[in-house]
Amino acid sequence: MPPINRIADYAEDLTAWRRHLHMHPELQFECHETAAFVVERLKKFGIEEIHEGIATSGVVAVIEGQGDGPTIGLRADMDALPMDEKTGLEYASNTPGKMHACGHDGHTVMLLGAARYLAETRNFKGRVALIFQPAEEGGGGGEVMVQEGIMERFDISSVYALHNTPGAREGVIYTTPGPIMAAADTFHVHIKGEGGHGAYPSETRDPVVACLAICNAFQTIVSRNRHGLEDLVVSVTQIHTGTIDNIIPETAYINGTIRTFDEALQKRVVSRMQEICAGIGQAYGVMAEFVFEKGYPPTINHAQETAFASKVAKEVVGDAMAIDDAPPEMGAEDFAYMLQARPGCYLFLGQGEGPGLHHPEYDFNDEIAPIGASFFARLVETAQPL
Repeated sequence: MPPINRIADYAEDLTAWRRHLHMHPELQFECHETAAFVVERLKKFGIEEIHEGIATSGVVAVIEGQGDGPTIGLRADMDALPMDEKTGLEYASNTPGKMHACGHDGHTVMLLGAARYLAETRNFKGRVALIFQPAEEGGGGGEVMVQEGIMERFDISSVYALHNTPGAREGVIYTTPGPIMAAADTFHVHIKGEGGHGAYPSETRDPVVACLAICNAFQTIVSRNRHGLEDLVVSVTQIHTGTIDNIIPETAYINGTIRTFDEALQKRVVSRMQEICAGIGQAYGVMAEFVFEKGYPPTINHAQETAFASKVAKEVVGDAMAIDDAPPEMGAEDFAYMLQARPGCYLFLGQGEGPGLHHPEYDFNDEIAPIGASFFARLVETAQPL
């Protein structure tokens, strides 16, 4: 079955809405203009129950179906990234340092398209809770919305989300039961030695050589401290130290990310990193303080809801374009918190070739918006049929 004809009729509107949002990106929890745009559209669709100001700028709108039934939650993220856009498009970001480089503008519009159709037809029992979430990009807006009680407040029984994927075939929908995205944790190492003249290193306690030794040792964790079948990434992403060629600095700083699916492995990695810092610090005569910062947990799909979502995907895009056993990815998602609170499924929607997510030349493919909106709508009608 192709996208729903009525939603396909909205295609021009969906594109116009998406490009408007693309021009006006907002960061973290401060998605107030985006939320206002969403609320204005929802009201025009005839949706009366709209709740604003959740997690600062989040919105939850409820559509009543025909007859009693459960409440299904559909989530879209709204925030952009703190980066400059280099697409050269006529609808490029008009705010320097802010860009929709992850397609959240498209996610918002796909949910708006589904909302418009569901509000028109109401061909389902129970209710739909439309969740427009701020601060997915590092702020944990999903966790805040859960902490503020949206699941209980709106009696949500299950929850679903969809993310675009550059490089995947346009229109393909894929997911998998169990872990689909990794936990994303951050580490910091603060090294303090004794600086001095670069010509007299024997009179110093050089933090630079300790820094290099620590970074090299961290790279052995994946190859020597995990089982060969365990999924793990340890990446050093920042090193800061020094000012000029003839001064040995007093301090150095290391920063990076740890990606895991398993909590036991996560703890083992952290313990090993602490041991490395302590041992190398002692060996080089410096202080090496290791700081672990826990981030998003792994995104874990529920088996029953994933099987159901995959069935719906096949009805929307066809058997050949719906994959239900995709390999997990090492990226992270704060939809994980919603899946901890309620059963549900996170899926990906291919948008064809082009620059990847978080790239300054990325742009959401407007051709897939009716597909995503149709998937959300069919999910509701199939889960809660009249």
